[in-house]
Amino acid sequence: MATRIAVFSDLHGNSAATAATLAAIEAAAPDAVYCLGDLVGYGACPNETIELIREREIPTIMGNYDDGVGFDRDDCGCAYKDAAEAARGQASLFWTRQKTTAEHKTYLRSLPPEIRFEAEGVRFRLVHGSPRRMNEYLFEDRDPRSLERIAEAADCDVLVFGHTHKPWVREIAGVLMVNEGSAGKPKDGDPRAAWALFTLAAGIPPVVEILRVPYDVAAMAAAIRAADALPDEFARDLETGGLG
Repeated sequence: MATRIAVFSDLHGNSAATAATLAAIEAAAPDAVYCLGDLVGYGACPNETIELIREREIPTIMGNYDDGVGFDRDDCGCAYKDAAEAARGQASLFWTRQKTTAEHKTYLRSLPPEIRFEAEGVRFRLVHGSPRRMNEYLFEDRDPRSLERIAEAADCDVLVFGHTHKPWVREIAGVLMVNEGSAGKPKDGDPRAAWALFTLAAGIPPVVEILRVPYDVAAMAAAIRAADALPDEFARDLETGGLG
Protein backbone atom coordinates (compact mmCIF):
# COMPACT_ATOMS: atom_id res chain seq x y z
CA MET A 1 0.00 0.00 0.00
CA ALA A 2 1.52 3.32 -1.08
CA THR A 3 1.32 6.66 0.70
CA ARG A 4 0.98 9.78 -1.44
CA ILE A 5 1.81 13.28 -0.24
CA ALA A 6 1.19 16.59 -2.04
CA VAL A 7 3.31 19.69 -1.41
CA PHE A 8 2.97 23.16 -2.93
CA SER A 9 4.40 26.58 -2.19
CA ASP A 10 4.84 30.27 -3.04
CA LEU A 11 1.24 31.20 -3.83
CA HIS A 12 1.95 34.94 -3.68
CA GLY A 13 -1.54 36.35 -3.70
CA ASN A 14 -2.49 34.42 -6.83
CA SER A 15 -5.91 33.04 -5.93
CA ALA A 16 -6.62 31.56 -9.38
CA ALA A 17 -3.38 29.56 -9.41
CA THR A 18 -3.99 28.46 -5.83
CA ALA A 19 -7.53 27.31 -6.61
CA ALA A 20 -6.35 25.42 -9.71
CA THR A 21 -3.54 23.76 -7.77
CA LEU A 22 -5.89 22.73 -4.98
CA ALA A 23 -8.35 21.31 -7.50
CA ALA A 24 -5.59 19.23 -9.09
CA ILE A 25 -4.43 18.02 -5.69
CA GLU A 26 -7.96 17.15 -4.61
CA ALA A 27 -8.44 15.20 -7.85
CA ALA A 28 -5.25 13.25 -7.13
CA ALA A 29 -6.62 12.42 -3.64
CA PRO A 30 -3.28 12.20 -1.76
CA ASP A 31 -3.10 11.01 1.83
CA ALA A 32 -1.75 14.35 3.05
CA VAL A 33 -1.28 17.92 1.76
CA TYR A 34 1.25 20.52 2.91
CA CYS A 35 2.04 24.12 1.92
CA LEU A 36 5.51 25.65 2.23
CA GLY A 37 4.36 29.24 2.63
CA ASP A 38 4.60 32.65 0.98
CA LEU A 39 0.85 32.89 0.63
CA VAL A 40 1.09 36.63 -0.01
CA GLY A 41 3.21 39.20 -1.85
CA TYR A 42 3.36 40.29 -5.51
CA GLY A 43 -0.18 39.19 -6.38
CA ALA A 44 -3.40 41.19 -6.09
CA CYS A 45 -5.48 38.73 -4.04
CA PRO A 46 -3.77 38.11 -0.68
CA ASN A 47 -6.93 37.67 1.39
CA GLU A 48 -8.62 35.36 -1.09
CA THR A 49 -5.47 33.23 -1.34
CA ILE A 50 -5.07 32.93 2.43
CA GLU A 51 -8.71 31.96 2.78
CA LEU A 52 -8.32 29.09 0.29
CA ILE A 53 -5.65 27.59 2.57
CA ARG A 54 -7.36 28.38 5.86
CA GLU A 55 -10.73 26.93 4.93
CA ARG A 56 -9.07 23.62 4.09
CA GLU A 57 -6.91 23.71 7.24
CA ILE A 58 -3.82 22.78 5.22
CA PRO A 59 -0.67 22.53 7.38
CA THR A 60 1.43 25.49 6.22
CA ILE A 61 4.92 26.85 6.93
CA MET A 62 5.72 30.53 7.34
CA GLY A 63 7.48 32.02 4.33
CA ASN A 64 9.47 35.25 4.36
CA TYR A 65 6.59 37.23 2.83
CA ASP A 66 4.17 35.77 5.38
CA ASP A 67 6.56 36.97 8.07
CA GLY A 68 6.92 40.41 6.50
CA VAL A 69 3.18 40.96 6.10
CA GLY A 70 2.05 39.19 9.26
CA PHE A 71 4.38 41.21 11.47
CA ASP A 72 4.10 44.45 9.41
CA ARG A 73 7.84 44.51 8.81
CA ASP A 74 9.59 47.03 6.58
CA ASP A 75 11.47 44.34 4.66
CA CYS A 76 10.18 41.17 3.00
CA GLY A 77 13.45 39.29 3.57
CA CYS A 78 13.89 38.67 -0.16
CA ALA A 79 17.57 39.71 -0.25
CA TYR A 80 17.29 41.35 -3.66
CA LYS A 81 20.56 42.11 -5.44
CA ASP A 82 19.05 44.43 -8.07
CA ALA A 83 17.98 47.89 -6.88
CA ALA A 84 14.97 48.14 -9.20
CA GLU A 85 13.78 44.68 -8.18
CA ALA A 86 14.21 45.61 -4.53
CA ALA A 87 12.07 48.73 -5.02
CA ARG A 88 9.32 46.66 -6.63
CA GLY A 89 9.50 44.17 -3.79
CA GLN A 90 9.11 46.92 -1.21
CA ALA A 91 6.13 48.34 -3.10
CA SER A 92 4.57 44.88 -3.04
CA LEU A 93 5.25 44.44 0.67
CA PHE A 94 3.67 47.75 1.69
CA TRP A 95 0.66 47.27 -0.62
CA THR A 96 0.08 43.76 0.70
CA ARG A 97 0.46 44.89 4.32
CA GLN A 98 -2.24 47.49 3.69
CA LYS A 99 -4.65 45.11 1.95
CA THR A 100 -4.31 42.02 4.16
CA THR A 101 -6.89 41.92 6.94
CA ALA A 102 -5.94 41.89 10.62
CA GLU A 103 -7.47 38.42 10.97
CA HIS A 104 -5.35 37.05 8.16
CA LYS A 105 -2.22 38.72 9.56
CA THR A 106 -2.88 36.92 12.83
CA TYR A 107 -3.06 33.66 10.89
CA LEU A 108 0.23 34.39 9.08
CA ARG A 109 1.95 35.06 12.40
CA SER A 110 0.79 31.67 13.70
CA LEU A 111 2.53 29.63 10.98
CA PRO A 112 5.44 27.39 12.07
CA PRO A 113 8.99 27.65 10.66
CA GLU A 114 9.07 24.02 9.50
CA ILE A 115 7.14 20.75 9.47
CA ARG A 116 8.60 17.29 10.12
CA PHE A 117 6.87 13.95 9.74
CA GLU A 118 7.55 10.33 8.84
CA ALA A 119 5.75 8.31 6.15
CA GLU A 120 6.50 4.68 5.24
CA GLY A 121 9.65 4.93 7.34
CA VAL A 122 10.88 8.00 5.39
CA ARG A 123 11.71 11.13 7.38
CA PHE A 124 10.49 14.36 5.77
CA ARG A 125 11.53 17.89 6.63
CA LEU A 126 9.58 20.73 5.03
CA VAL A 127 10.98 24.28 5.05
CA HIS A 128 10.39 27.44 3.05
CA GLY A 129 13.88 28.46 1.98
CA SER A 130 16.37 26.16 3.68
CA PRO A 131 16.79 24.39 7.05
CA ARG A 132 18.95 27.31 8.12
CA ARG A 133 16.86 30.35 7.11
CA MET A 134 13.40 30.86 5.64
CA ASN A 135 14.84 33.29 3.09
CA GLU A 136 17.91 31.32 1.96
CA TYR A 137 17.79 30.49 -1.75
CA LEU A 138 18.73 26.91 -2.65
CA PHE A 139 19.19 27.06 -6.42
CA GLU A 140 20.11 23.93 -8.34
CA ASP A 141 23.37 25.50 -9.57
CA ARG A 142 24.57 26.40 -6.08
CA ASP A 143 28.07 25.23 -5.15
CA PRO A 144 27.74 21.43 -4.80
CA ARG A 145 29.84 21.50 -1.62
CA SER A 146 27.39 23.93 -0.04
CA LEU A 147 24.39 21.79 -0.99
CA GLU A 148 26.17 18.75 0.40
CA ARG A 149 26.77 20.48 3.74
CA ILE A 150 23.11 21.46 3.93
CA ALA A 151 22.01 17.90 3.11
CA GLU A 152 24.34 16.38 5.69
CA ALA A 153 22.98 18.66 8.43
CA ALA A 154 19.30 18.35 7.43
CA ASP A 155 18.56 15.35 9.68
CA CYS A 156 16.01 13.84 7.28
CA ASP A 157 15.68 11.55 4.28
CA VAL A 158 13.69 14.01 2.15
CA LEU A 159 14.17 17.79 2.32
CA VAL A 160 11.42 19.77 0.58
CA PHE A 161 11.63 23.53 0.02
CA GLY A 162 10.53 26.37 -2.27
CA HIS A 163 11.39 30.10 -2.24
CA THR A 164 13.35 30.18 -5.52
CA HIS A 165 10.25 29.46 -7.66
CA LYS A 166 12.37 27.11 -9.79
CA PRO A 167 11.76 23.36 -9.32
CA TRP A 168 14.54 20.78 -9.17
CA VAL A 169 15.08 17.31 -7.71
CA ARG A 170 18.38 15.69 -6.77
CA GLU A 171 19.76 13.21 -4.26
CA ILE A 172 22.67 14.75 -2.38
CA ALA A 173 24.61 13.05 0.43
CA GLY A 174 21.85 10.50 0.78
CA VAL A 175 19.10 13.11 1.06
CA LEU A 176 16.45 13.60 -1.62
CA MET A 177 16.38 17.38 -2.06
CA VAL A 178 13.23 18.69 -3.73
CA ASN A 179 12.46 22.25 -4.70
CA GLU A 180 8.86 21.90 -5.79
CA GLY A 181 8.67 25.28 -7.50
CA SER A 182 5.92 27.88 -7.19
CA ALA A 183 2.18 27.64 -7.62
CA GLY A 184 1.55 31.37 -7.85
CA LYS A 185 4.67 32.91 -9.43
CA PRO A 186 6.82 30.44 -11.39
CA LYS A 187 10.22 31.67 -12.56
CA ASP A 188 11.31 28.74 -14.73
CA GLY A 189 9.69 29.95 -17.95
CA ASP A 190 6.55 27.84 -17.51
CA PRO A 191 3.62 30.02 -16.36
CA ARG A 192 1.60 27.04 -15.12
CA ALA A 193 1.33 26.47 -11.38
CA ALA A 194 3.71 23.86 -9.95
CA TRP A 195 3.26 21.31 -7.16
CA ALA A 196 4.91 18.06 -6.09
CA LEU A 197 3.45 14.61 -5.54
CA PHE A 198 5.45 12.10 -3.50
CA THR A 199 4.70 8.38 -3.65
CA LEU A 200 6.12 6.19 -0.90
CA ALA A 201 5.97 2.46 -0.34
CA ALA A 202 7.85 0.25 2.08
CA GLY A 203 11.18 -0.96 0.82
CA ILE A 204 11.51 1.32 -2.23
CA PRO A 205 12.99 4.84 -2.59
CA PRO A 206 10.55 7.78 -2.58
CA VAL A 207 9.26 8.83 -6.01
CA VAL A 208 8.49 12.51 -6.67
CA GLU A 209 6.75 14.14 -9.63
CA ILE A 210 6.72 17.89 -10.31
CA LEU A 211 3.30 18.52 -11.82
CA ARG A 212 2.01 21.61 -13.65
CA VAL A 213 -1.48 23.07 -13.68
CA PRO A 214 -2.91 25.65 -16.12
CA TYR A 215 -4.98 28.49 -14.68
CA ASP A 216 -6.41 31.85 -15.77
CA VAL A 217 -3.13 33.76 -16.01
CA ALA A 218 -4.77 36.65 -17.89
CA ALA A 219 -7.23 37.31 -15.07
CA MET A 220 -4.52 37.40 -12.41
CA ALA A 221 -2.26 39.60 -14.55
CA ALA A 222 -5.17 41.98 -15.14
CA ALA A 223 -5.85 42.12 -11.39
CA ILE A 224 -2.25 43.17 -10.76
CA ARG A 225 -2.41 45.88 -13.43
CA ALA A 226 -5.66 47.17 -11.97
CA ALA A 227 -4.26 47.36 -8.44
CA ASP A 228 -2.88 50.67 -7.26
CA ALA A 229 0.86 50.58 -6.46
CA LEU A 230 1.54 47.04 -7.72
CA PRO A 231 4.19 47.19 -10.49
CA ASP A 232 3.15 45.92 -13.94
CA GLU A 233 6.32 43.80 -13.99
CA PHE A 234 4.57 41.35 -11.67
CA ALA A 235 1.85 40.83 -14.28
CA ARG A 236 4.44 40.18 -16.99
CA ASP A 237 6.15 37.68 -14.69
CA LEU A 238 2.93 35.66 -14.53
CA GLU A 239 2.48 35.79 -18.28
CA THR A 240 6.02 34.70 -19.09
CA GLY A 241 6.76 32.33 -16.23
CA GLY A 242 9.23 34.78 -14.76
CA LEU A 243 11.10 35.54 -17.97
CA GLY A 244 9.44 38.89 -18.66
